[in-house]
Amino acid sequence: MAVTKILLDESEIPESWYNVVADMPNAPAPPLGPDGKPVNPQALSAIFPGPLIEQEVSSQRWIPIPEPVREIYRLWRPTPLYRARRLEQALGTPAKIYYKYEGGSPPGSHKPNTAVAQAYFNHLAGVRRLATETGAGQWGSALAMAGRMFGLEVSVYMVRVSYEQKPTRRSMMESWGARVIPSPSAETKAGLSVRERDPNSTGSLGIAISEAVEEAASRSDTNYSLGSVLNHVLLHQTVIGLEAKKQFAKVGDYPDVVVACCGGGSNFGGSAFPFFADKAAGRQVRLVAVEPESCPSLTRGHYAYDFGDSVGLTPLLLMYTLGHRFVPPPIHAGGLRYHGDAPLVCQLYHEGLIEAVAVPQRATFEAGLLFARTEGIIPAPETNHAIRVAIDEARACAKTGEPKTIFFNCSGHGHFDLTAYDRYLAGELEDAPYPEEAIRAALADLPKVASQPPG
Repeated sequence: MAVTKILLDESEIPESWYNVVADMPNAPAPPLGPDGKPVNPQALSAIFPGPLIEQEVSSQRWIPIPEPVREIYRLWRPTPLYRARRLEQALGTPAKIYYKYEGGSPPGSHKPNTAVAQAYFNHLAGVRRLATETGAGQWGSALAMAGRMFGLEVSVYMVRVSYEQKPTRRSMMESWGARVIPSPSAETKAGLSVRERDPNSTGSLGIAISEAVEEAASRSDTNYSLGSVLNHVLLHQTVIGLEAKKQFAKVGDYPDVVVACCGGGSNFGGSAFPFFADKAAGRQVRLVAVEPESCPSLTRGHYAYDFGDSVGLTPLLLMYTLGHRFVPPPIHAGGLRYHGDAPLVCQLYHEGLIEAVAVPQRATFEAGLLFARTEGIIPAPETNHAIRVAIDEARACAKTGEPKTIFFNCSGHGHFDLTAYDRYLAGELEDAPYPEEAIRAALADLPKVASQPPG
């Protein structure tokens, strides 16, 4: 009988996270202070607990997963790996298409993989409250759930356009006890400064990060949690790719290409980094990060040191950036509306070890509907970006006759995004390529530091 769903036992949940730094050809560039000097990791202790700081700067290949974290993982992990046979048939392709389905977690996405870990380490440190930001709401929902499990209060600054577009996500966060604030808000200096410049601001992840960091830095009982970008966040997400490798081994297969959407980088890092370990050892595998053309940080950004937030409260990170003051169009893939990308992802892209492609909004929903109508799962708008490129790869195989194996991460369901599907089906959804002059204007605000790299 043809296998459709490849499963693992709970005992096969990874016991350690994989740290890609151990296999990178060059050491990661350090975060810098405004003076251009490397930041002492202990400076991060004002908003992060010790174990997360240690993970952030570690070059150790394997980081053990604490048993209390694995215990909560068992609520939904291991997640299934599916063979998309009906999609293959619809495309008439000789390619084999597989996807890892992360939508079965309680919040419906991959985000709890790091939310649970971050809540656990903060709980151990005696922290009582966590402040964070969220775009489309997947991350805020995940941290709200994880905080509840470890008795932590959670406040979430939600990008205003998503706060208005996705009220059910807000309801989910509040059901777990989180306080949700539309960003930019009137509760922080960062939010007020943005509102003064633009009273009608739709917000951005960079602005929401500024507000959450400000709250965490101003309260001794509060730490900050981030759902993407930083090294320790991508580390926690590697349970996705590590499980997938075990599942591929069960059916005697291995991907030629790994595809995942990329906003801040946790989705892509979690899916692709474990396969990068094999690539570093000489195996041929393509790793493709997919971003929206309205927020094309990897494909059209500048490789430079920039702030991780809009106001300039964070250390400077070396990344592909559209400028920390960049405010993208209000597309429905809110989780991909970030001005930069994870430094680890950016460095690998800069060194030519991974690929990146930007795709338009309507084409992603077209792909998402084809997936839903063949495989049955209505995917999140973010996931639609990965599906778009996986379908394009499979169609290319139909032309060449090459029987590639394609793997993508289906990082969440779209049950809370049906208004976006309504707009697409009504022909009201628009593409929003970001104008080159707006990118140039945003890049003009890049901080001037001595260690600014060329290009």
